[in-house]
Amino acid sequence: MMRLGISTACLYPMVTEEALDRLLERGFRLFEVFFNTVSELEPGYVEGLRRRLDKAGAEVVSIHPFTSAFEVMLLFSDYPRRTEDGLAFYRRYFETAQRLGAKFLVLHGQRNYQKGRITEEEYLERYWRLYRLGQEYGITVAQENVVQFRSERAAFIQRMREALGEECAFVLDLKQAVRAGEDPMEMCRAMGERLCHLHFNDHLPGQDCLLPGKGGFSYETLFQYLQEIGYPGKGVIEVYRGNFEREEELWESLCYLRQIRQKFDKLAFLP
Repeated sequence: MMRLGISTACLYPMVTEEALDRLLERGFRLFEVFFNTVSELEPGYVEGLRRRLDKAGAEVVSIHPFTSAFEVMLLFSDYPRRTEDGLAFYRRYFETAQRLGAKFLVLHGQRNYQKGRITEEEYLERYWRLYRLGQEYGITVAQENVVQFRSERAAFIQRMREALGEECAFVLDLKQAVRAGEDPMEMCRAMGERLCHLHFNDHLPGQDCLLPGKGGFSYETLFQYLQEIGYPGKGVIEVYRGNFEREEELWESLCYLRQIRQKFDKLAFLP
């Protein structure tokens, strides 16, 4: 069953717990938590987030590492010892996700890959190792399509899915596809049945990140495809603080998505 939620990143640079409180107050009950610094991985801090969520009857579907921009160095460089240390550090994220009841960790991967020294085959091997490590904690590492990263092209995503089969998963981010000059629906189809999570946003010519309903993207087309593949996951609104004026617009955007999903009752959408 598919549910709709929001990322705490929408209110960045508001500190994470305050962003969560603010979004809970506005009625949101499904979240991606974007961690912004290492102290937010401490068990006591995470327990505080969990108490907030439990009190409101809310759920975390995914977590987003603050080290996304450094994954090329931590996990995908040509220095083997740092890769081993990077994998060990990501255990902290998996433990954190486990404490929050999340199922997915969002991965950006290798930035500026054209200049990198590792091959595509090596990238897939590193990803597979991280994926298997996450599975030890019940967490799925989901590769997001991100502009200027190796995952920016639908053709690569297709090759990754074919190479790794059931030992890979993907997050579709519409704005990232647009920024890379890719058709979001082509990217979605490349992910196919291994799509497990969605970042919702919208766009217009010259504006590549807007709230859903503020642009021209056809969510009807996306939801129709999700219906066809029997998509089992969830989706969250993910924009930046500069992409809206009033916080009320976030809830209005969620309502917009809910209105569209009602047309696709075969997906067994929840209210």
